Amino acid sequence: MVLLLAGCMEVDQPITSESEGIWNTVFVYPLSWVIIKIAEIFNNSYGLSIIIVTIFLRLIILPLSVKQIKSSKAMQEIQPKLQEIQKKYSSKDANTQQKLQQETMKLMQEHNVNPLAGCLPIFVQMPILIAMYHAIVRTEAISNYSFLWFELGSPDYILPLLTAGFTFLQQKLMMSTNTSVNSNPQVAMQMKMMLYVMPIMIGVMAFFFPAALALYWVTGNIFMVAQTLLINKPMMNNANNGGDKK
Repeated sequence: MVLLLAGCMEVDQPITSESEGIWNTVFVYPLSWVIIKIAEIFNNSYGLSIIIVTIFLRLIILPLSVKQIKSSKAMQEIQPKLQEIQKKYSSKDANTQQKLQQETMKLMQEHNVNPLAGCLPIFVQMPILIAMYHAIVRTEAISNYSFLWFELGSPDYILPLLTAGFTFLQQKLMMSTNTSVNSNPQVAMQMKMMLYVMPIMIGVMAFFFPAALALYWVTGNIFMVAQTLLINKPMMNNANNGGDKK
């Protein structure tokens, strides 16, 4: 939360080697420096540099994403037993609810399942992704160059559509791999609403942000779609089939 608030407060300030604060010196400036150096290698192609750095960062946090998948698999495997416990202790009185919590924790301990394990990778990823956002927005050199058909420092009209489209595809694929969500009508309804709301929100935001940021979003979403198809979905399908059979 401290990193997030510190970063958001300085989003309108250019990032340089003289920028002060842990957020700037440890997270934002190193990413800005890498973007500039890679761009110089490719004849000042800042668009290509953003794509390369985005993919590199996604590869770095890929093990954390895999950990999330494993945590989801473990939770799915104990779902039948969890449902049995919930039916057994369905009464809403305090004693029954306390017993429900005790049995639930006991079940998770027996199967080495940590309900918070799937959330931890998200908190680790957030500073990296927010820092990348800041590095793009606050690096003044980026706004002076063009890439493909658009100016990196100005809003584009095609990239927002691509951003919304790949955001929708990514969420759709994630929903199809999570059977525990689909089995819960209330959660499924909420996820279905987010399936349409999130792409629209991000697409609209991309219309007002510099195209460099929209390029970062598109690249990250394409990577996540590929990750879901090549890694997430096979792992979750294996869990749904009961694991490897001898």
